[in-house]
Amino acid sequence: MLLGANLTAFRRASIQNPDPNTGFATSRFPEIGPMRVGVTGGAGYIGSHTVLALLEAGHEVVIVDNFSTGDRINLQPSALLIEGDFKNPEIMQKFLSQNLDAVFHFAALKAAGESMEKPEAYSAANVRGTLFLVESLSAAGVKNLVFSSSAAVYGAPRYLPVDEKHPLEPINYYGYTKLCIEQNLNWFSRLGKIRFASLRYFNAAGYHRAGKIRGLEKNTANLLPLVMEAAAGLRPELLVLGNDYQTRDGTGIRDYVHVEDLADAHVRALQYISNENRDITVNLGSETGISVMEMINTAKRISGRNVPYRIVGRREGDPPELIASSGLAHQLLDWQARHSDAETIIQSMWNLYKEAI
Repeated sequence: MLLGANLTAFRRASIQNPDPNTGFATSRFPEIGPMRVGVTGGAGYIGSHTVLALLEAGHEVVIVDNFSTGDRINLQPSALLIEGDFKNPEIMQKFLSQNLDAVFHFAALKAAGESMEKPEAYSAANVRGTLFLVESLSAAGVKNLVFSSSAAVYGAPRYLPVDEKHPLEPINYYGYTKLCIEQNLNWFSRLGKIRFASLRYFNAAGYHRAGKIRGLEKNTANLLPLVMEAAAGLRPELLVLGNDYQTRDGTGIRDYVHVEDLADAHVRALQYISNENRDITVNLGSETGISVMEMINTAKRISGRNVPYRIVGRREGDPPELIASSGLAHQLLDWQARHSDAETIIQSMWNLYKEAI
């Protein structure tokens, strides 16, 4: 169902002309009309940035979030909130009563290490919960789904950069939950029940550069929030997991993609599946590797503060290097990682973390 007069006109220029107010890149795709979209986990880290990008693109947004990890400060006044767990049938009924044209699914557990210790929780949230969502969308006739997947579906890289043809061999249960859902989405699509975009993130990082999203991630185990916490004095030290890799400085190298670039890709993915009526599965990465020590040194330079760290042993299963090939996203979505350099990522994070000093 396309919405009309109550929304601003949906206009998108070329990628060379980002919106001056938001910084989000715009698309050369044929325009689609404003849509009413649902977002699970819309108060969370990536979800809230995507909500903002959707609103700026002219869409109406309905958020469902139980705030287990999301933050109310991330909510946008123009987005409708349904508070609760989307896995609750009554909450799902309220969500689907909103006449949605598409759904973005972010609500999930995401710590790879924790998934090996608490597989029951990850099965309940990421597998059974997502399948309940997919089944509910199918029954309600909501065709379009943009799914938050992960590069964890690939496992240890057999070659670099990792493209979408790489073998799918997850080495942790978290990665398996994402792969399991991708396999189910493919079946639902083959049976004519759904049209989907599966976006395989590499390392999401950064915060909104203009400070429009301010809620910090809760209980994160990711490198950069830990670097920021060490710089701000919120933790005594950062543990560097190995410095004896065959890399340029001995520490692990990863592909980091700015969360605003991810949000832009989600808007483009909705455009793609709506315009083309085809599924899409693509990597989202910067195609550039940055080492742990390079991130620490960048944080020192930008913050003007020491980042205390201690070298410890490697974590089992961690590859020396992991870098994406995002060529398919460039080709199909006309997408570029425009803000994913180390300086922009760290500066956008330090803008928030320095307030804790």
